[in-house]
Amino acid sequence: MREETAVQAKKGAYFAFGSFFLFTLLHQTDKLLIGPLQSQIMDTFRINYTQWGLINTVALVVGAICYPLWGWLYDHYARPKLLALASLIWGCTTWLNAIAPTYPLFLLTRASTGIDDSSYPGINSLIADYFPAKMRGKVFGFLQLAQPIGYLVGMVLATILGSIWGWRKIFYLTGGLGVVVAVILFLGVKDQPRGASEPELADVENLDKKFKFSWKTVGGLFKKKSLIILFLQGFIGVFPWQVITYYIFAYLEKSRGYSGTQQLLTMVPAVLLMAAGYPVGGIIGDRLFKKTPKGRVIVGAGGVALGAIFLYAAIKAPVGDQLLFGVLLALCAFFMPFASPNVLSSFYDVTEPEIRATTNAVQNFIETVGSAAAPLLAGILADSLGLESSILIICIGAWAMCFAFFAFAGRFIPKDIDDLKRKLRDRAAAA
Repeated sequence: MREETAVQAKKGAYFAFGSFFLFTLLHQTDKLLIGPLQSQIMDTFRINYTQWGLINTVALVVGAICYPLWGWLYDHYARPKLLALASLIWGCTTWLNAIAPTYPLFLLTRASTGIDDSSYPGINSLIADYFPAKMRGKVFGFLQLAQPIGYLVGMVLATILGSIWGWRKIFYLTGGLGVVVAVILFLGVKDQPRGASEPELADVENLDKKFKFSWKTVGGLFKKKSLIILFLQGFIGVFPWQVITYYIFAYLEKSRGYSGTQQLLTMVPAVLLMAAGYPVGGIIGDRLFKKTPKGRVIVGAGGVALGAIFLYAAIKAPVGDQLLFGVLLALCAFFMPFASPNVLSSFYDVTEPEIRATTNAVQNFIETVGSAAAPLLAGILADSLGLESSILIICIGAWAMCFAFFAFAGRFIPKDIDDLKRKLRDRAAAA
């Protein structure tokens, strides 16, 4: 990545990228750690699947509510300082979650962890100002690689240290790391003018002063047909991620009878391939994007289709054939993230620089509203139909709908990209 982008990347881009990678890695470790610790936490508070699903749903609801606020703040103020604040909140709310003595207090403190979960639009919009459009799929892909690695770190922590330390001490550790990352972001990362990486604005000075946030521009988002379709895709697309994240370990343990070691041996290859899927999907999307403006949505459609096929095959594999199940699950995991860097890049391909954090926040808000019910819905279905049926109904149905949304988005995205380029050229000429 460095050889291709070194000349074009802004000063400080790689330190910022590394800092954001660290934030994402450790934050995802903290956020997703609750999945591998599910059995311990359920035993501590003696709760059922429905109550467990509610724990995860309330955090998602709080995150959804906070997305518009974070997006507005990022488009108005210094993004690195706001990200440092988010990291500090992450550390403090995780500590509060660790000391909760009862289920109601655990539910309340878990809800508070959703505040910092919605802080990512600042990272994404700042990355877009450090790197040019033709590189964003790859850069976002490498950045998002931190998410499954964080999940893997959390899984290893839970498996190896969970029985020794208990879930509370592990939460103390990950909360402390949030405070450390806050210091790094506050002192080390510099902001960039919004639109600094757009070639049409390369000769325009004082970008932040000339092109400011406006609600009129935000309102124009809902006139772009490709964005509307991708918003709808996002509403549905996160359902499978939430269900798999919060229920896969319970499925392996209770439906397939896997021990802790067998779970680890199954999930580590899957998570590693998932990690590879982010940059691979981003790279393929960038290359197709150079040939056709539909390139990114084509890759997104292919990813959800193949993910659905391999997940269905894995769930239907014989319980006794651990190798076959592991291979199919790993293939599903590899294709699942193909859409992510391409959808994010597509949003920035068609939106004005000064509202990109807000656009990303709107996207995330819609996604989170759509998926907030997923853990609770999956818990209700699991209690009534079983975990296997719950996972299949939600995941396969959601991915089938996402495939259709990507197909429709491909019809409109070329025009929306051309419209933005023309608008930026007009701005530069007027400046």
